Formats: sequence, C-alpha cells, structure tokens
Amino acid sequence: MVDRKGQTLIHAIPQLAFNSSWTYLFSPKMLRRVLCTVLFVGALPSLAEASQGHISVVLLGATGDLARKYLWQGLFQLYLDQVSSGHSFTFHGAALKALEPGQMLMFDVLKKLSCPPDESPNRCAVLKDQFLKLSQYHQLKTAENYTMLNREIETLLRQEGLQEAGRIFYFSVPPFAYTEIARHINSSCRPPPGAWLRVVLEKPFGHDLQSAQQLAAELRSFFREEEMYRVDHYLGKQAVAHILPFRDQNRQFLDPIWNRHHVERVEVVLKETVDAKGRTSFYEQYGVIRDVLQNHLTEALMFLTMELPANVSRAEEVLQCKLQAFQSLWGLEKNSAVLGQYQAYASQVQEELQKAQDYISTTPTFAGVLVHSGSLRWEGVPFLLTSGKALDERVGYVRVLFKNRAYCTQSETLRDAGHSQCKAKQIIFYIGHGALNTPAVLVSRNLFRPIMPEGGWREEVGQSDLLIFGQPLSDYHVYVPVKERDAYSVLISNIYHGRKDFFITTENLLASWAFWTPLLNSISNQPLRLYPGGVENQHLLDFEMVSGEVAFTMAEPLELLNPTRLMPSDFRTIQSKFRQCPLVSAWSEDLISQLASDMEKAASRTVARSGQFHLALSGGSSPVVLFQRLARHHYAFPWKHTHIWLVDERCVPLTDTESNFFTLHNHLLQSVRVPYFNVHPMPVHLNQRLCVEEDRGTELYAKEIMALVANASFDLVLLGVGTDGHTASLFPHSEDGLEGAQTVVLTESPVKPHQRMSLSLPLINKARRVFVLVLGKGKHDITTLLSRVGHEPRKWPASGVSPSSGQLVWYVDYEALLG
Repeated sequence: MVDRKGQTLIHAIPQLAFNSSWTYLFSPKMLRRVLCTVLFVGALPSLAEASQGHISVVLLGATGDLARKYLWQGLFQLYLDQVSSGHSFTFHGAALKALEPGQMLMFDVLKKLSCPPDESPNRCAVLKDQFLKLSQYHQLKTAENYTMLNREIETLLRQEGLQEAGRIFYFSVPPFAYTEIARHINSSCRPPPGAWLRVVLEKPFGHDLQSAQQLAAELRSFFREEEMYRVDHYLGKQAVAHILPFRDQNRQFLDPIWNRHHVERVEVVLKETVDAKGRTSFYEQYGVIRDVLQNHLTEALMFLTMELPANVSRAEEVLQCKLQAFQSLWGLEKNSAVLGQYQAYASQVQEELQKAQDYISTTPTFAGVLVHSGSLRWEGVPFLLTSGKALDERVGYVRVLFKNRAYCTQSETLRDAGHSQCKAKQIIFYIGHGALNTPAVLVSRNLFRPIMPEGGWREEVGQSDLLIFGQPLSDYHVYVPVKERDAYSVLISNIYHGRKDFFITTENLLASWAFWTPLLNSISNQPLRLYPGGVENQHLLDFEMVSGEVAFTMAEPLELLNPTRLMPSDFRTIQSKFRQCPLVSAWSEDLISQLASDMEKAASRTVARSGQFHLALSGGSSPVVLFQRLARHHYAFPWKHTHIWLVDERCVPLTDTESNFFTLHNHLLQSVRVPYFNVHPMPVHLNQRLCVEEDRGTELYAKEIMALVANASFDLVLLGVGTDGHTASLFPHSEDGLEGAQTVVLTESPVKPHQRMSLSLPLINKARRVFVLVLGKGKHDITTLLSRVGHEPRKWPASGVSPSSGQLVWYVDYEALLG
C-alpha cells in the first residue's frame, strides 16, 4: 500500500485456503474481505478512497476450450497491467455446468496461469493469488441465475462503497446461444445508468450475408452498437495491429509509393500445417473461406487499402475509412478463386460425423482468391488472399511487393546489397511462426529506414544466412516487438480501454459478408483440387493470375467431388427458343460471360460499320455482375466509340446509392475509357427538384436521343424483368409508356422510390437489338408465366418487348428457367 507521504507499505495478505485440491467457491463475504485488503504491492491507498470505479468481468463459457487456452490468461494479463489504474475488479466465470464441477474445472485452469517473463516473480505470485481470490464461478442457465448475479454485484459494491464503472460480458459460447444470453443480460444484468456495458462476441458471425443480418438484427434489439465488441483475434496480432500506425508514422516515405503506380501486388497469407481433424463438424459448415479469408485476411487487407484518416487514434474515423475501402472492392466471381481439399479430409468427415462411405465433401480446405479494388489508389493492383490446412509450413504474413523499374549494369556480386535498386523492394508484416518465429516488420533496405515507436519495437540485426522471400535477412530493416503479447491479451486490453477500431462493427461485418457471399454461392459445387498435404504438395497448389482471374499453374486433372446439383452440360437439350425468340441459357456466371461477349461483338461490328455504338442499359441488381464482367475482361470493347444511355432511372440524385447511374458508374464507367461526352444520364434532377413535369426532363432526354441516335433506334438495349413482369420502369396495370408517341416518360413504381423516368415501350421496340437478362430462382415464376402468355403489356409489360425490325434475344439462367 502507498501512504499519503508516498511510502510503500506492505500489509499482510489474508491467506484464504487454497491448495491443489481446492475447488470451493469464494462467498461474497470472502470476496469483500479480499477487496478490502491490498490487491497489489505498491499501487493504491485503498479501494473506497482511490478507486475510479469497479469493473465486473463476466466470462461466459468459462470452462470451454477458448477460455482455457487464451481468455483467462488474457484476463489475468489485464489485471497485471491495470491493477494500478485505479479500477477495482472482480472476475465471474460462468457456464451451464453445475456449481461444483464448474468451479473445479475453472480453478484448475486458473491455477495454471503464467506470468510474462518481464514480471518479477514476487509481484506475480501476489497478483496471481489476488486474481484467484477475485474470481468466482456461477452457473448461468436461467433468468433467475442472471438476476442473482446482478444482485451479488450490486450488493458487493454497495457494501464496499464502490461506484460501478462498467461490466464486460465476454461471450465465449456458440452464436446460437447469443440471443438468449443477450435477452437475460438486457432484462436483468445491465449496469446502472452512468456505468458502461461492453459485450464481447466471438466469431463466427453468421455464415453468409442473410444469416449475419439476422444475427445482427437480434443483437441490436438488446444492445446498442457502441456496446458490442465483435472479436477478430487477428486484429490483436501485433504485426497486424501495427499496419495502421506504421502507415501513419511513415507517411513521408509511403505517400509517394503507396499506390497503383508503385505497388506490383499484395499478398495476405495464413498457412497451417495442421489439418481439420477433430474440428470437421465446424469445418463442414464453414470451410476455409468463411473460417479465415472472410474475417482474418479481409481485416488485414482493409488496413492496407483503406485511406488513412487524419487521426488514426480516432476509432470513428478509422471505421469509416474501413467501410469506404469495403465499398470500393470489386465483386468476386467464380474464377476469382482456386480451391483445394487435402486428401484425408473426406475420410475424417466420414469418421467424425458418422457419414456413409460414399459421402463426398465439397468443403474447401485451401483457397487462393484474387481481389481487386476500384479505388483510384489501387485500381489494377492484385491482392492475393491465401489460406489452407495441411500445407508445408505454419506462417502468416502481409507482403507488399513494389515494382522495380531499375536496370543495374554492375554485377550483383560487386554491388552494395543494402542500396541496390535492382533487389526486390518490399514491406512485410510478419504475423508469426515460419522462419522468424516472431511477429516482425521488415522493410527492404533499398526502400527506406522506417520510423518505429520507441519502447514498442526494437531493431534486430539480420542474419545473412536466413532467407525471407529469397533474400538474406540482412537485406531488410527488421523490427520485432520489445514485449510479445498474445493477441487475446491485446484485444482484452482494448476492450477495457473502449478502443472500438480493433473490433468489427455491424456495418463493416455486413459489408464483408456482402463482398464474400456471392463468391461462396458461386463455388458451392466448384471442383476441388485434391492435395496430399505437407511437403508432398509440391507445386500442386501454385496458382497464377491471368486476365483478372486465377488458375492453378499445373494442369493436373481435377477430381470433381460429386456435386449434388446438375451441371450446365446436363441441360444442353433445353429448347433454344423463348417466346419465339432466340434463348441463351446457362448457369449465371457462364451466362453473364456469354452475354458480355455477345455485347462486345455487337459493339465492334456496329462501330466498324457506322463508327459509333449506342447502348442503352437498364438498372436493377441483375446487370451489376455484367457491368463488372465488361470492366474486367473485355479490353477490346470499343468504349471510345460507344455512347451509353439509361433505359430507366429512379427519381433520386445521381449521387444517391439508389440511382441506376450511380450503380453504372461504380461498376462500369469508372473502370473503362468512355469519353465523358458519350455518357448520357437521365435528367431526373433539374432546378434542384426531382422529376417535376414542369422541368421537362423527359423532353430534354427525348431531344438528346433524337439529336444523336439515328432514327432514335438504339444499336442495343439491355433489359431486365421484374418478378411482377415489369421491364425498364414500365409497370403492370399502368398505361404510362406502353404506347403513343412519347419516347421518354415519368412512371410510378409500386416500391420505393416510387417516381421513375423510363424509355417508352415504342422507343425500346425501335432498337436494332434487344437483349433481356433474367437471373435467379426468384424469377422462375414470372419466367414460366411469360413463356405461356401472348402480347399483353398492360398485364406484363415485358411481354410487349418485340423489336419491329430488330432482334430480340433472351438470356435466362438455369435457376430462373428451371427453378
């Protein structure tokens, strides 16, 4: 204890019965006794006098595997670090197990807690003893159990005259239990007004966008956003956590080179030597992409690609910049990934899950994914995310490889390696394990000497005989943490300090799932490359980037793991006509590829004949993947000679995310070289008003078409079909735009935003070609209906599409066609 003159006083610590066979629970009375004594050597006068408030930490799932391996150690580290902060603590382990067996399991774990090497043995022994005495076990199974826990906390604080600072509830439990626990905490275990609540949630946070949205909605009904801390333990890895501070502290060096002009590629990698044995029940549900890429690797990628906020210490600014980085990512396609499965996985699944001998798993245990960003800074730079089990080494790293434009005339052996511009230039955030076996930041000596925080990182002398990416370690400036910290210790400390930027917000979580879910859906039956595992993999899993896609470099035969659904080849005999017009049908990705190729051919032929190509594009969700395909793969498309028009538009500002032009711009226009004056958005926003008839926006657009498009006949119009049979923004049971001389009309949609501007059906039918794109199971009913009805545009406007002298082609995927 410290007296008022600053002298250190050591009071005798009451010795409560504790030995290797001790399993009983401290009573609240005994806990109060501990709180009244010295909790540490040389820190605080007394709790009631100097405490900044009391913090109750409740660890749910206190006897589980994660708690045993990491969480209790992290909480003990928090106590070691913060015991002098002015806060007092109690730690409540909780689980479904009954009191006696539960506390026995929990205290068996607590007795094995270790102190960091830099902690003095005497202080450690005292603090460990106090930590155990401040820890209790509770069975939390019913609403009454939570009420009783709340009562115990309140009684303890009242009797000791302590003010409550806050409560931490750490959910180390499966996500299916979240909602019930959240309900109990919200109804009977919240702290009083003025004290904070922090609820810590472990992944998985859903398995796709829909499930993540559902879980998020349930949790939002009990907790505010600022109360929720979703853990991705990779954000606690010291090398990952230092990416943003490194970028901030080295702005003067990185600002000129941290962009597409200087960066050749980026690799974010987590390799594991272990397999999924013992975890196949989890792995069968999630696989490597959901387990590692969607969270750990994506979070590291965001730290690299996001724009730096003015203040990296402001959580709100960091999180907003992360969200913007998500929104700039290009959507993933099936060919954005290569997938594999180690050979023993299938038999492990059969054994552990009692599956039949003929059961075949299509779960990937290896994935390499190529990601692109559409931001001005990163456009064209490939980002490779790779992870797998049963690989040759255990290692994790984030590697930024810079372009090298130098040619060095002098022989390599005669050059100074540290300053040679011909050697590779790279920055590596080494997450751990591998050849270095420690977290580290490596910067090529021929780049710059980085600024690193004193006291946090120290420079190591590189060993010339140790190679990192083919270069001697001595070619790098190498920095390692002064004090290595476990990821969970770092994150628990950040929870204590309320640092939200180290955690996943609801908005960022849903943005991540929105990015990954389309790929997960498209690869659900993709062939997997089988690999033996370990060093025997040799070159089997090497892959390369070709035309914006990835493919394995070795043409080894791939074994198809019995997909449960039919493949495109099974439908080759489908009729080639739809509504007496040509029909193109395939799985959606193949269909989009064919449609994009057909559009490019039509454009090239038209430009060769007349010098320009007038293309009118519809809005909605279906064309987005087409726009992305055109932007990424069709470099021969004659954009320079193409005029782009809108088939329809919502009556919102063009900068609104609901705007069809906004979608078109984000997914196509900003990625291709269309002359500015060849882009013709619909004039829905005139005189600071939206779609007001007096502003004559429809007349303006009609005059522009008449002035530029010969005979007002577009070379190609792309349409979609709604579930109600509408096309463009021409809706059932409305005569607006279905007939008459008016070429551009205002219409009313049954869904928000209601007001629309649209090309009329007579104008559409003047086109030389009309392509209609229909995707997804949700369109099966209307597709079937349209195949049977005649020309009835008042009921189903799509049935009125019939170019008078042109060609109509239907592009319908198997799900819309066959259900």
